[in-house]
Amino acid sequence: MLQSSIHYGSHFLLPLIIALLFYKSNWKYAYLIMIAGMLIDLDHLLATPIFDPNRCSIGFHPLHSSFFILFYFFLCFPKKSRLVGLGLVIHIISDVLDCALM
Repeated sequence: MLQSSIHYGSHFLLPLIIALLFYKSNWKYAYLIMIAGMLIDLDHLLATPIFDPNRCSIGFHPLHSSFFILFYFFLCFPKKSRLVGLGLVIHIISDVLDCALM
């Protein structure tokens, strides 16, 4: 229970905190863009079973691979893709936390 609270809390609260601290005038837009990073979980649909509470997403699902994680990191640098990159990196950090707590 605590593990899922930390996992989902970091998926939703961390982007909110960043949006409120660094994008005050446009925090709702920034938050929504960062939350859209959850869409990389669509790659879970390729797995059988789709959800396994004992499976670490990092390195297992295609959009959670090292190649894509590096790509997400570099998206954080250009201003035009920064919010998307932040959302994706926060998502990966949340999943890494989840894996560490397993």
